[in-house]
Amino acid sequence: MLYRSYTPQDFPALYAIEEACFEPSLRFSRAYMRQLVLASQAATWVAEQQNGPIAGFAIVEWARDDGSIVAYIETLEVIQELRGRGIGAELLHRVESSARAAGAVVLWLHADAENAPALRLYQAQGFLCEGREENYYAQGHAALIYAKMLESLPPDK
Repeated sequence: MLYRSYTPQDFPALYAIEEACFEPSLRFSRAYMRQLVLASQAATWVAEQQNGPIAGFAIVEWARDDGSIVAYIETLEVIQELRGRGIGAELLHRVESSARAAGAVVLWLHADAENAPALRLYQAQGFLCEGREENYYAQGHAALIYAKMLESLPPDK
């Protein structure tokens, strides 16, 4: 698996994964997703199969909040047939590194409260459940809020 930064040519494949992973009422619009991948205060990582299509991607963005930089994982998606092979963990590592490099002190996300594999992944990577948001995805469909404290990378000398 090749892990690399997003390029504009990737967008159709990434949106096809978005469509495969989420029902219409739960997925990002094309316009919003394009806004995310093009944001200057964000990073998009792509997992690409050797001589094959894109297997997954993750988007993280960051902003200043009360004087500190806080990062949020907008999405982390892996195609169904390749889940459970460490791709999500590596994408998570990559977005965490981008957040650290941006100076973020915390990385947080929402996760479907019923998505046990995703919850196990976040917990295994040191994320702690900080709360629950009812009806986050849809009526009766809650999200758990996870966060991980980060130490920023030292500035280049």
